[in-house]
Amino acid sequence: MKPDKKMDKKLAYRFSKIYNTYSEQIYRFIYIKVDTRETAEDLTSEVFVRFWKTFQKNGHDRIENPKAFLYRMAKNSIVDFYRGRPILRPLSDQDIPETADKTQELEKREMALSDQEQIMAVIRTLKDEYQDVILWYYIDQMPVGEIAEILEKSENAVRVTIFRAMEELRKNFPKDSFSNQKV
Repeated sequence: MKPDKKMDKKLAYRFSKIYNTYSEQIYRFIYIKVDTRETAEDLTSEVFVRFWKTFQKNGHDRIENPKAFLYRMAKNSIVDFYRGRPILRPLSDQDIPETADKTQELEKREMALSDQEQIMAVIRTLKDEYQDVILWYYIDQMPVGEIAEILEKSENAVRVTIFRAMEELRKNFPKDSFSNQKV
């Protein structure tokens, strides 16, 4: 019985390291796709619960790249979430972060939030694969090799997808859209 407890502790330790390393990235990936914090938190929890069950059942050695595995699970969770639900969800007042009462700080945050909303609105017009590669490559700074593993494509195909995603983003992005743009 002691070897099982020792093995359980090792497994739990390895899982906690994976969770601590990737939970924010998985949450951010899901949040961009679902628009509400509560839903993103719920789906992120579901992803890690399913990952834990798989981790326990198959052992950590069978999962070659936990990050790629988690992103695939997150993508599947998002697909499951949207089955039978409306595609667009309006932002609620709770989704907008609270700001301090200082006028200058408030204005800066409003401008930054406005810019972020504009960027996200344009990114959301892209097809899912383009949204994913932009998030992974530019936001999460994930190497092309890891993205290729998640998408189960060659590295060259991923580079082409990143290029096409950025071309599409540039094409859809209004030229004068940033509030802090210098004229």
